[in-house]
Amino acid sequence: MNFLSLFVLIPLLMLGGLYLAKGIKAIRGVMVAGSTALLILSIVLTFLYLGERQAGATAEMLFRADTVWYAPLHISYSVGVDGISVAMLLLSAVIVFTGTFASWKLQPLTKEYFLWFTLLSMGVFGFFISIDLFTMFMFYEIALIPMYLLIGVWGSGRKEYAAMKLTLMLMGGSAFLLIGILGIFFGAGGTTMNILEIARLHNIPFAQQCIWFPLTFLGFGVLGALFPFHTWSPDGHASAPTAVSMLHAGVLMKLGGYGCFRIAMYLMPEAANELGWIFLILTGISVVYGAFSACVQTDLKYINAYSSVSHCGLVLFAILMMNQTAATGAVLQMLSHGLMTALFFALIGMIYGRTHTRDVRELNGLMKVMPFLSVCYVIAGLANLGLPGLSGFVAEMTIFVGSFQNFDVFHRTLTIIACSSIVITAVYILRLVSKILYGTCTNKHHLALTDATWDERFAVICLIICVAGLGMAPFWVSHMIGESVLPVVSHLIP
Repeated sequence: MNFLSLFVLIPLLMLGGLYLAKGIKAIRGVMVAGSTALLILSIVLTFLYLGERQAGATAEMLFRADTVWYAPLHISYSVGVDGISVAMLLLSAVIVFTGTFASWKLQPLTKEYFLWFTLLSMGVFGFFISIDLFTMFMFYEIALIPMYLLIGVWGSGRKEYAAMKLTLMLMGGSAFLLIGILGIFFGAGGTTMNILEIARLHNIPFAQQCIWFPLTFLGFGVLGALFPFHTWSPDGHASAPTAVSMLHAGVLMKLGGYGCFRIAMYLMPEAANELGWIFLILTGISVVYGAFSACVQTDLKYINAYSSVSHCGLVLFAILMMNQTAATGAVLQMLSHGLMTALFFALIGMIYGRTHTRDVRELNGLMKVMPFLSVCYVIAGLANLGLPGLSGFVAEMTIFVGSFQNFDVFHRTLTIIACSSIVITAVYILRLVSKILYGTCTNKHHLALTDATWDERFAVICLIICVAGLGMAPFWVSHMIGESVLPVVSHLIP
């Protein structure tokens, strides 16, 4: 069996173990064992990949395997990884692992919750290892479907409305995506669904590219919170349970940016050069609009949700700049945002579990009541606004440096406008930290609150270590990513 298939097999075994598990301890045991195995597997894969590259491996994708599923339509179970895929798998494993501990005390229907959570995780892992269009789309749908129940059953607030809105909008995006994928397949001659082979043939007519590129980019862009199709994201984040928000914002939204880069841009480069400016304007709006919207929110989750719209907009913005530096920054931003937004949502869930409110106007003086969670919240905020030494600075600096390498007035003007989001982010983060953490705690009930438990501390510390590690030692990651974005970017250069 191919090594990469373990990323799908382990979640399948976890589903079986959860189904047979009796009692909360057995359920937790299955989740800890499975998520730990996935984390170890992703770390081993990272070292194996780096070792292969150091040994001189020149193949675009490593650890490949191909098994025919349905010959008449040339559908195969084709898997392989490059530096981008390895980075995304490592991110996914970290979020699933920490999300397990963030859900340690979840009630009710604990088994059912973890079954859907694991199915969502399986879809994410399968998507990142797939290099076949149909297989990738299949895992994409597997990752989306559990969100409806995870939010609708275990969420809070207007959970039914949020679950329905999220599902309908993402399924609408999937419809565009399916049409785009079929257009790519038949436009390339209808002989293969393998992404690498379609890119090598490079035979999709320009007229067809101009039809399928917008549909494909839009289909993935909906999940990446592309303006004006982002409205599902704040409601979905606000209503989802803690670990689902972590996985949703930390990993699931990255499927959008990954798909735009891997499929839309790579397979239809001429259309990307011709029509990319339209989406570049939309992503620029996402970056600034999301930051301004976060400034006026009073709900902690909505603030982080609109912040995610802004930061995920930067990913698509950098991809559309079509150079190696900006594309490397886009992947670094996916990693950085995935880690820091998971940290944010974990902390918000822990604060809400104690105070039973997410309203900024009702929270103050928490530093004296729960110092550990408060200090961690400050660290997450500093990462979000791009403090040097943390992951946000490395990612955003790489994006803006790469974006400014385009010498025409249009691209540089949009880059300057996008840079303004840094200042706006600093405003709402510093105001938020000052309001909820410092000052005198005026709510008498909050004075009796406790700080983080061991499972919460463990999850939060793991995420902080990753955020700081990426910020202080980014070079091995950026080098691994930079080598892998080059084949795609070379297709995009006219």
